[in-house]
Amino acid sequence: MSEIAGEYCPPPGAAPKKLSFLNRYLTIWIFAAMALGISVGVLFPGVADAINSFSVGTTSIPIAIGLILMMYPPLAKVKYEELGKITRMPGSKAMFSTSLALNYVVGPLLMFALAWIFLPDLPEYRIGLILTGVARCIAMVLVWNQLADGDCEYAAILVALNSVFQIILYSFYAYFLITVLSDFISPGSGVSVNISVVSVAVSVLIYLGIPFLAGIVTRYTLFPRKGAEWYDTKFMPKLSKVSLLALLFTIVVMFSLQGENILRLPLDVVRIAIPLLAYFLIMFLLSFGVSMRLKFDYPHTAAQSFTAASNNFELAIAIAVGVFGIGSGVALAAVIGPLVEVPVLISLVNLALYFRKRYYNDDGSIRRSTTRM
Repeated sequence: MSEIAGEYCPPPGAAPKKLSFLNRYLTIWIFAAMALGISVGVLFPGVADAINSFSVGTTSIPIAIGLILMMYPPLAKVKYEELGKITRMPGSKAMFSTSLALNYVVGPLLMFALAWIFLPDLPEYRIGLILTGVARCIAMVLVWNQLADGDCEYAAILVALNSVFQIILYSFYAYFLITVLSDFISPGSGVSVNISVVSVAVSVLIYLGIPFLAGIVTRYTLFPRKGAEWYDTKFMPKLSKVSLLALLFTIVVMFSLQGENILRLPLDVVRIAIPLLAYFLIMFLLSFGVSMRLKFDYPHTAAQSFTAASNNFELAIAIAVGVFGIGSGVALAAVIGPLVEVPVLISLVNLALYFRKRYYNDDGSIRRSTTRM
């Protein structure tokens, strides 16, 4: 695991800091949290009902708290005062256009194709995957990006763009794929969906707006008063631990909600998991390969790849529950998304760090020999 896993990112070439106990065994903690969540959901079925009782509309308060606390530290770490430099740096137009193409053309259509290939006879599960594919990541990608030593500022911009595009496009995109295109592929298979722009906007504002505002206020309040050294080397390492603990808490809560279904419908879970696994791997490797071909440096390549490979599962789950119901197959498929994404993406963090060591220089620039591969 990277030396910056949840802690202050040292500049290129600096001596790596000693890993904290939490960071050194992060992968173990994540799998332990998954196992704990499933065990709680199976052994104490009343826990799921108790968690669901703390909901406002389709928003689960415990999950919302976990996600907000998880996203707040990475967003407080962003150098907002320097964001303008990214849009003016060489190759910025190519990076942004590549990201938009991957997120809003390749990603949704790839998930649509995989859902039809692997789940042609299970329309509810298929719809759940399509809803997940349309929902571009705005949450956990900040954690994966931080763990992989990706560019925090670039990731924040991509997250903000995803938020705006989802508010505008999500309902129309989902309707087109689930109703129009599905009916074209198999007449009579299209399902009418009623997804309002308002419901999408509310979810985005809750899961992103709150931590974004908190991160901006924190940086512009403390950074000028305490100085860069205190903020980066003392405050952020402590605050970043909150992000990882919130990640573990969120995993436990989500897995406890579906623990019984995971064990009761193991074959269904496997059938849903296979296209999801294929999706995450294809999107990550495709994005990484395209970014290397375009000679993007490692920090921007990592941020781009994790943004493309991740999905906004909290939005997909909220829409699935709100439109089709908590007990629907659509909701189950949407919930399986993060159950697959969490272990796969933590593995891809290690793969990204391996790619950095093999194909990039110490300053993050791509090695010349790599571009001739």
